[in-house]
Amino acid sequence: MNHFEFGSPEWLWLIAAAPIILLLYWALLVWQRRKLQRMGNTSTLKELMPNRSTARGWIKISLFALAILFIGLAAARPRTGSKLRSIERKGREIVFVVDVSRSMLAEDIAPSRIECAHHSILQLVGRMSQDGVGVVAFAEQAEVLLPITSDYKTAASKVRMLNTNLIAAQGTNLANAIRTATLSFSSSSQQNRSRVMILITDGEDHNEGAVEAARIAAENGITICAIGIGTPEGVILEIDGKPVEDEEGKMVLTKLNEAILQEVTETSQGIYRRAYNGDFGLNKIIERLDEIEESSLTTSRYEEYDEKYQWFLGVALLLLTAESLILSRRNPLLRNVKLFDREEDNTMEHNKTNKR
Repeated sequence: MNHFEFGSPEWLWLIAAAPIILLLYWALLVWQRRKLQRMGNTSTLKELMPNRSTARGWIKISLFALAILFIGLAAARPRTGSKLRSIERKGREIVFVVDVSRSMLAEDIAPSRIECAHHSILQLVGRMSQDGVGVVAFAEQAEVLLPITSDYKTAASKVRMLNTNLIAAQGTNLANAIRTATLSFSSSSQQNRSRVMILITDGEDHNEGAVEAARIAAENGITICAIGIGTPEGVILEIDGKPVEDEEGKMVLTKLNEAILQEVTETSQGIYRRAYNGDFGLNKIIERLDEIEESSLTTSRYEEYDEKYQWFLGVALLLLTAESLILSRRNPLLRNVKLFDREEDNTMEHNKTNKR
C-alpha cells in the first residue's frame, strides 16, 4: 500500500480561501442590492439592466473559488511513496507524547499551553539529524500520529496538527499515553537504552496506573522525560473567551500536577522540568538526551515519490478556462436569437384558423 502525504503542506491554507471568496462575493451582492434599492424601484432598475445576470456571477465566482482550492492542493504537492528503503544510523529514538485535552488551551503559559508545546517541539525537531522521532497525542485515549521516522519534515507537519479536537474522549490519562507510546518504538532499539519518551502535559490525571506504565516502559529500555506545562496555582479554563463550567455549573480550574510527573520520570530514570514563560525547560531535556547512549537504528523511509500535483493543477486550469468563457452578463446578440419564434408563429396561425 502506497504512502500518501503532502510534500509542502504549508500551502494547504489556500483551501480556506475558497469559502472566503464566496462569502466576500455574497457580501458584495448584498451591498450592491442595498445600493440599488436606495436609487429607486428595484423592478424598474432590473428592466433598465436586462443583460445583468446574478446566476452567471455565482457560476463564475464558484468556478474561480474551486480553481483556487485545486491550486492550493497542487501547491501542497500531494504525492505517494512508491519505494521504501531501510536506513542504518547511529542515534536515539525519541517519541513526543503530547497532551491534547481541553485544559491545554489554558493561557497561563503564553500564548497557550498547546501553542507553547508546538513551538518547543518544532524547535527540538529542528536540531535533530540522526535521531528517529515519533508523535503520540493523548487525552482520555491515546493515538499514534507518527511512528518512528527520520523524516523530520513529516514530523514537523504532524506536530503542527496537534490540537484539542484530535481526541474525542476528553480527560488526561497518562497511563494510556505511556502504554501507547511504549508500543510505538521500533523493534530495532529494543535491546538498548536509546529509547526516550518526552511527555508534555499539565498532569491533570484522575486515573491510576501511570507509575506502573512507566515502570513497564523502563523495563523496555525507555527513559521518560517530562515537561510540566501550566502553574500549580491554576487558572480558570476559557474557550473562545468564555469560562468552561463543569456538570455542577462551577467554573473549571486547571492546574499543573507536578507530583505525578516527578514520580513517572523517577521510575524510568528520566528528568522532570516545569515550563515557564520564556523557558520551556528544553535545555535540561537536551542535556539529558546527550547523556543517553546512541545505538545503531534501522528505519524505513520512502525514497521515491510519485508527484500527483499535475492532476490538481490540470483541474484548476480547466475551471479557470470555463470561468473565463462564461460572460458575466447576458450576450445581447444571443438574446435576440429566438429559436422558438417559428413554432410560436405556427401556433398563433393555428389558433386564428380555429376562431374562424
